[in-house]
Amino acid sequence: MMRKETKQYRSPIKKLAQFFEKSRDKWKTKCLQAKQRIKSLHTKVADLRASRERWKKEAKQLRVEVAQLRSELGEQKVRPATC
Repeated sequence: MMRKETKQYRSPIKKLAQFFEKSRDKWKTKCLQAKQRIKSLHTKVADLRASRERWKKEAKQLRVEVAQLRSELGEQKVRPATC
C-alpha cells in the first residue's frame, strides 16, 4: 500500500491550530447568518403570499359588488321615475 503524504507546514502547530480554528469559526458564523437570512426570507414570502390572497379575495368581492350596483343602476335608468 502507498502511504499518503501529508503536507508539511513551516509554522508552529500552535499557530496553525489557532489559524484553522479562527477560519472554522468564521465559516460557521457566515453559515449561520445565511441560514437565518434564508429563514427570514421564507417567513416573508409566506406572509406576502397570505397578504396577496387576502387582497385577491377582497378585490373579487368588490368586483361582485360593483357588478351588482351597476346592474341596479341600469335597472333604475330603464324604469321611468314615478312619483
